[in-house]
Order: sequence, then structure tokens, then C-alpha cells
Amino acid sequence: MKKLLIASTSTLHGSGYLDYLLDELIHFFKSTKTIVFIPYARPGGLSHEEYTKIVQKAFRKIQKNIIGLHEFEDPKQAINQAEGIFVGGGNSYVLVDQLYKIDLLDTLKVALDSGTPYLGTSAGSNICGISMGTSNDMPIVHPQSFETLGVLPFNINPHYLDPNPDSKHMGETRETRIKEFHCYNKQAVIGLREGSFLSVQGKQITLKGALNARIFEQNKTPYEIEPDSDLSDLR
Repeated sequence: MKKLLIASTSTLHGSGYLDYLLDELIHFFKSTKTIVFIPYARPGGLSHEEYTKIVQKAFRKIQKNIIGLHEFEDPKQAINQAEGIFVGGGNSYVLVDQLYKIDLLDTLKVALDSGTPYLGTSAGSNICGISMGTSNDMPIVHPQSFETLGVLPFNINPHYLDPNPDSKHMGETRETRIKEFHCYNKQAVIGLREGSFLSVQGKQITLKGALNARIFEQNKTPYEIEPDSDLSDLR
């Protein structure tokens, strides 16, 4: 039975890394002592070692051990044997490119489908959808495919931003970009605002956090859903 926690972000404004999720993570990883962290998204170009240290510091607050996947000689074996998995934010293109290069996507999907607890934030949430086509990131590398894990039956747009009527920015809004996506792709997209996350237990998918999420479906008017809404039938 799948057990996923898919969050828009790792850090809320004015708080520390993962602080807003720690109470949830205590329960989520209650049977897990050691979590394998996949640092490949490399926010700001951080090394795998630097990124892993940030995550270790956060998880020490709830007495969990973190080991970076880059520390293992056999990444596939590490994922197969993992008690829990965390994929952090950064650049989704860099993350997906590396997962393809080391042929890890299928192994990761099997682990998640088999019930290994998985936490994803930002880029780590993007890869849970059908594709990474609704990422906000710059394509600084070229993955062999945009197809991702597909452990959710729709796409994620983390860090979703509403149009600001007072802004002088003349570029496309996030909503416009998602509308463009639906000119070529059928799957629904959920815009997750900062502090929102999805709780997945088996086939049950529920919006959590204090804020509404915005749902985009092809050829339909976007609409809002409230916290605790059931998303299990969204496609």
C-alpha cells in the first residue's frame, strides 16, 4: 500500500528547513529509523554532501537518521532495502536526468508502490506525477524523458502562485503556463500552494495543510478545493 507525503515546499518563509512538516513527519516515519535521502536535485548547485547535511540537521530534530543515496555503492539495492525515502527540492530537470542516468526510476516506483514511506518536496513532488512537464524549473540539463514515477494519476505544480493584480510583471502567470500544458497533455494538474501537501495512503489521496489548492483539468475552468478534500478520482 502506497504511503506518500507530497509537499509543495521544504521551507516556509520565516521557518527552518522542514520545520512546518516535523509534527507530520513524526507520525509519517514513526516506524522508520533511517531514511535514504536522494540529493540529486541540488538546489543552488549544492553538492550532494552539502545538501545531505542540511537534511540530516532537520531530521535530527525528530531522531531520524539520514543517509545520502550518493554514499551507497549500489543505489538500486539501497532503494530496495530502504526503510524510508526522501527526495528534496531543487531543479527537477537535474533530478530526473540523474535518475535516468543511473536507471533508478523503475526501482523507485516499485519501492513506492510496495509501501516504502516516501516524502517528496518540490522537485521530489514533481517526480511523483505522470510527468515533470508542470515543473517551474529551468531546463538546464536534458533528461532522456519527461516521464516520471506516475505514482499519482495527475501532475503536480508545486509553489503555485496566484496572479498578483498589483504586479507590473508582464510575463505569463502560472495559470497561463498550465493552460499551455493542457494544449498538449490530458492529465489534470494540482497547483499546490506553499504549506500544502498531499497525503497518500494506498488509493486514498487527500489535500492537507491550511490552504486551498487549485485544480486544472483539460478543457475545464480551473477550480479551488479545500483542505481535507479527496483527490483519489482526479485524473
